[in-house]
Amino acid sequence: MIVMQPMIEAFPKKGRSTYRSSRLLHDLLRTGTTTFETRRIMVMRSRRVVLAVLALLIVGGAAYVAQNLEPSGVKMRAAAERFLNLLNEEQKQRATFSFTDQERFNWHFVPLQDEQRKSTRKGLPLEAMNAEQRNAALELLRSATSLDGFRRATTIMSLESILRDLEKNGAMVRNPDWYFFSVFGKPGTGRWAWRVEGHHLSLNFTVEDGKVVSATPLFMGANPATVKEGPRKGLRTLAESQDRARDLFRSLTEDQRKQARIGQHFPEIKARNQLPDVGKPVGLAASKLTEEQRGLLFDLLRAYTSSMPADVAEAEMNGIQEAGLDSIHFAWSGSPEEGQQHTYRVQGPTFVAEFLNVQEDSAKNPANHIHACWRSRKNDFGLASK
Repeated sequence: MIVMQPMIEAFPKKGRSTYRSSRLLHDLLRTGTTTFETRRIMVMRSRRVVLAVLALLIVGGAAYVAQNLEPSGVKMRAAAERFLNLLNEEQKQRATFSFTDQERFNWHFVPLQDEQRKSTRKGLPLEAMNAEQRNAALELLRSATSLDGFRRATTIMSLESILRDLEKNGAMVRNPDWYFFSVFGKPGTGRWAWRVEGHHLSLNFTVEDGKVVSATPLFMGANPATVKEGPRKGLRTLAESQDRARDLFRSLTEDQRKQARIGQHFPEIKARNQLPDVGKPVGLAASKLTEEQRGLLFDLLRAYTSSMPADVAEAEMNGIQEAGLDSIHFAWSGSPEEGQQHTYRVQGPTFVAEFLNVQEDSAKNPANHIHACWRSRKNDFGLASK
């Protein structure tokens, strides 16, 4: 039920149902669970609540499908304008930048804080917003993601609560409200962009004349990758990007594995750059895959693009096919077994997917901390579109 809450919140309606679903998401992001009062509301009149939630999903789902007929860039513009219109002047100063500001390229996925344990990340954080502004910020996030993408992003935010409990008085602040929204330029006027970012999340979008020209860099991470204890035990935020790669690697013959394997793990993903610095592709060429294995490769690519809105994901996949499938390379290090370190990279002429699971989680479970990133080789931040 908890994992579904961001999806429920994705279809806001006025009245008490909205309040309840909004409160559920607020509790989830802040604590990783729900408050006693929220749970009591859910238990009392349970049949009516269940029916209301089902109706919300059905009606909201239909509205979502209808909304999907609009280009994502149009939806982002409307959501960004609503978000900005709700901010006061001080908040706008924190949330807005010129389109040419170099801060647009200053993306990162680690916690950023000073010696006083205050965040040094730019933008307006969720913690500085009231309930209406927060909902508008999440609406902006929803406008730029699929339902799966929204679920992954909000679940990543909520994992900060688990880290806070595991690390107690650790050196790093773990705060599910430390996710920052930044808008570059004026929405709907020529070229503009926006970003939502915090620990293990950096989503960057560039829009031109109502069309999304770039949805990268797209970084998602998870610590813990698999929740081992507590009420959310078994939760795997980024299961698809891990499992689809394992499926592909396990399908390889011994000769194919020799070509795919690299001698050491890939290095940490590089941030704060305008384009990915990954060098020439290494590993096994897609031209040497069977038809079934090529299908597994496509499943792996979709594990990343499935976080994007349908029209953006379709354009991304079309670009990959037009650039030539045979030149895509898959490289792997480590073991595909649970709890064992592994990294991989999938690289083609237009994109690169980087994945690392080499760190232990905050409870010292080995290889339970994922970093995964989808980049455009030439068009991060819409640089090839200018």
